[in-house]
Amino acid sequence: MMAAASKFGVTDGLLSGSVHFVRRSQTDLIPPRTRVFCHASVDCRSSAKECPQFRPCIDIHKGKVKQIVGSTLADQHEKAEKLVTNFETEKSAAEYAQLYQRDGLFGGHVIMLGADEASQRSALEAVNAFPGGLQIGGGVTPNNAQMYIDNGASHVIVTSFIFTDGRLDYGKLEELVRVVGKDKLVIDLSCRRVSEGGDYAVVTHRWQRFTNFILSKSAMESLACYADEFLVHGVDVEGKRLGVDKELVALLGQWSPIPVTYAGGVSSLADLELIRDAGAGHVNVTVGSALDIFGGDLEYEKVVQWHKQQCVSLTSP
Repeated sequence: MMAAASKFGVTDGLLSGSVHFVRRSQTDLIPPRTRVFCHASVDCRSSAKECPQFRPCIDIHKGKVKQIVGSTLADQHEKAEKLVTNFETEKSAAEYAQLYQRDGLFGGHVIMLGADEASQRSALEAVNAFPGGLQIGGGVTPNNAQMYIDNGASHVIVTSFIFTDGRLDYGKLEELVRVVGKDKLVIDLSCRRVSEGGDYAVVTHRWQRFTNFILSKSAMESLACYADEFLVHGVDVEGKRLGVDKELVALLGQWSPIPVTYAGGVSSLADLELIRDAGAGHVNVTVGSALDIFGGDLEYEKVVQWHKQQCVSLTSP
C-alpha cells in the first residue's frame, strides 16, 4: 500500500491483514410489511431551516478507487477502450473513508462500478472504516442489502434492481423496504435529458439504459414513501467538469420532499454556491473528479470548510 498523503492521517500498514466484519442484531429490521402507503400531496420536508451539505464519494472499479466519466461505463462484455478514467490511485477506499470520518462528513456514498469480488471487498472495507457514515451502492438487491447494513453502511443505494424492462417495479421496491426499512434506503434517480431541453429520464445499468421514469414533482413525492433520501447524478455533465446542470438542481430543490444529493459537473467553490442557491438550500452536493484528492484542482480542505460554514451561517445573527 502506498503511504497516504498527510491529509489522510493514515499510516502505512494500518489496513493490512484481514477485515473483520460485524453482524448486527436482526432485531434492527423493521417488521415485514406488504405495502407502503402515503399521500403524494404531503410535503415531508421539515419546516426547520435547512443547510446544504457536502456529501463525499468513493467510486470503486475493479477494486481500486477511481474517478470515471460515468456515461462511458459499459457492460462487462463490451470493449474496455470506451472507458474514460479521470483518476486512479493506490490509496485504499478505507483510507478515503477514514479521511471523511476525521472531517465529520456523513452521508457520502461508496459506489461499486462493477460486480467483481475485489470491488465488493474494497467497498466493505470502506464502510467498516467509517461505521454508519457511508452509503453503499452498486448491484444492491434484497439478497445482499442487509449484509451491507450489518457491515457498517448507513444506507444502501438502489437503481437498476427496482426497474424491470425500463419500468419501475414497485414489487421489487417494496421487497427492499421489507428487508432493510425505508430509513436505510436511498433511491438513485440519476438521469439524462431525453432530448435537448426535454424532460429528465432515469437511466440504469451503468447509466446506459433509459427508463420510462420521468422526473417530476408527483413522481418524487410518490417514491419518497419508500426511501430516506434520493441521489441524483446529472449524467450529461458528470465527470466532465463542464459546469453544473443548474436546471436539474433547481427542479430537485422544488420537487424532492426528502433529502436529495446532486452530483455532476462541479469544478469550483462557485459551483457549490450555485447549487446552494439554485436548490434553495434543499440540495446536498457531491464533488468527485474536481477535488485535489482525486487529481483535480479544487482543494478538498476548502470544500470541507465550505460545508462547515453552511449551517453556521443559518444560526448567525
